[in-house]
Amino acid sequence: MNDFGKAVSINVGGRLMSFDIPKVMGIVNVTPDSFYPGSRSMGKYDLAERVGRMMEEGTDIVDIGGYSSRPGAADVSPEEEYSRLASGLEVIRAVWPEAVVSVDTFRSDVARRCVEEWGVEIINDISGGDLDAEMWETVASLKVAYVLMHMRGTPQTMTGLTDYENVTAETLSQLTFKVAALHGMGVTDVIVDPGFGFAKNVGQNYQLLSGLREFRLTGCPVLAGLSRKTMIWKPLGITPDEAANGTTVLNTIALLNGADILRVHDVRAAVEAVRLVSMYKGTIEC
Repeated sequence: MNDFGKAVSINVGGRLMSFDIPKVMGIVNVTPDSFYPGSRSMGKYDLAERVGRMMEEGTDIVDIGGYSSRPGAADVSPEEEYSRLASGLEVIRAVWPEAVVSVDTFRSDVARRCVEEWGVEIINDISGGDLDAEMWETVASLKVAYVLMHMRGTPQTMTGLTDYENVTAETLSQLTFKVAALHGMGVTDVIVDPGFGFAKNVGQNYQLLSGLREFRLTGCPVLAGLSRKTMIWKPLGITPDEAANGTTVLNTIALLNGADILRVHDVRAAVEAVRLVSMYKGTIEC
């Protein structure tokens, strides 16, 4: 049950995923320009090694992306994005067929091919449907779970779109409206993501984190993607490579504030945080 008395679970490829204990989503980027080099896995051997390590460390979901969404990232054609994803999905499905796989894409045609050709169970859309008018209908027809993230603009323009009066209230309002619209289309397995770092400055990111529990008002599981982001390394005067400890600190705060999924580069640390916070809350026994 979530904090408002509603059962929190989704159907993932015919399997019920419950969030009585928060889940960990491990990041794999089949891109050459992700902001954190440690998440890049362009070769098949590197990809197999990275995903294998994440599976051993206890990831619940493997999230693979072929389009870098870092601020100012170069655009990539749909053909190139799908080619990158297909090469990665081929490895994952061959070696870890039991893995729950999410594809990070805002393009409906790419999403459809990944589901129909590779059995992907979750579509993770950074634009929340704003960059492709066909995305919601596609998700509805495919009957897959959907990560609804909040963002303004595009990865190329979002840093200039941070003029909020109240970032938490405005983000929650937009997500709540979209959840209702998705439910009306028959998309019931929705995960909400407030979009840390996407059209939010450092201070606004911390306001969102402080108010994260409010996003449970949507009735959906809440995803927190904080891993190695600017809100960690910029205030500390370090680099993304040095932001592992800060990530664990903020992931712990997110869990205490009601996060159901942690999207991370470092699976082991996140799994340990989930276990310890769950023990603290009494969700699992010591």
